[in-house]
Amino acid sequence: MAANSSQEELRKLSNELHYYEQTAEALQQRITMLNTALADLTYANTTLEGLEQEKENAEMLVPIGGSSYVQVKLANPDKIIVNLGAGVSVEKSLTDAKTTIKERLDELTKTLQSAQTQFNQIIEYINSGQRRIENLLANAKQRNA
Repeated sequence: MAANSSQEELRKLSNELHYYEQTAEALQQRITMLNTALADLTYANTTLEGLEQEKENAEMLVPIGGSSYVQVKLANPDKIIVNLGAGVSVEKSLTDAKTTIKERLDELTKTLQSAQTQFNQIIEYINSGQRRIENLLANAKQRNA
């Protein structure tokens, strides 16, 4: 009877660990996406801070991708187009744009920290479950020996 109970516990634990492993993979993907978004917003924030030092008609190099740049003249350093989401963008002053980006950075950082905490908790549970499975298998071997 104890063997059946151990087998049932092994099966249940194995199913749980499989579920948590899938959850950990999904969280890892989310963390990667959050890190990418955080890097993008950090770059935008740095760029806006640099714009504060520039005067109207200043010549600048603007990245266009692929390590390539285009030289432009800055028409108005105080007019920034900020994406609000869902394809909607608005014009904001440089100060307001910086505030918006900073708020997004703070929010994204909190979200990332929460996701990392969840990921760490799940990994701890998976490790604990794996140790429990190893103990159950070792006990079963001892009974069968």
